[in-house]
Amino acid sequence: MTDAQQDTANTQPLVILGQYIKDLSFEAPGAPEIFLKMKDAPEIPISVDVNARHLDGNTFEVVLHFQVEAKIANEPAFLLELVYGGLVQINPAEPDHAQPLLLIEAPRTMFPFARNLIADITRDGGFPPLMLQPIDFVQMFRQRLEAAAAAQAAAEAPVN
Repeated sequence: MTDAQQDTANTQPLVILGQYIKDLSFEAPGAPEIFLKMKDAPEIPISVDVNARHLDGNTFEVVLHFQVEAKIANEPAFLLELVYGGLVQINPAEPDHAQPLLLIEAPRTMFPFARNLIADITRDGGFPPLMLQPIDFVQMFRQRLEAAAAAQAAAEAPVN
C-alpha cells in the first residue's frame, strides 16, 4: 500500500482492502430433467449470514455466507453456496462503532459484488439469473444483538 493509500485508510471509518470468493459451490442435481419441469417459478429459500473476525490491528475479515436451495415441483433445481469474503480496515470514531462497521457497513458495501456473482452463476448454470433483493443488514444486526441478549439473560437466570 502506498503512503497516500495508507493515509486514506487511516482516516476513513471503513476501507475495503480486498474482496474474494472464499468458497463457491453450485449443483444442478436434477439436470437435465429439471429443465423440462421449469414451467412454474421455483421456490427459492435463501439463507444469509454475516461474520467478522479480527486479523491484526484494525484489519478484519468480513464474510457473507449465502445458501440457496431452489426447488421446482418439490425437487431440487439447484443448490448454491457462496462464502464471499472481504478484507477490511476500520477506524471507528468510537469503540462502540466497530461492530456496526463490520456487520452492517462492510456487508452493505460487499453485497452488490456477491449479488452479481450469484446472478452470473445461476445464469451460467442454465437457470434464470437469481437477482437477490437488497438485504437489510441493520435488521440482521439488531436480530443478532437481541439473540445475544436473550442468550445472556438465559445464562444468568437462576436454575431452580
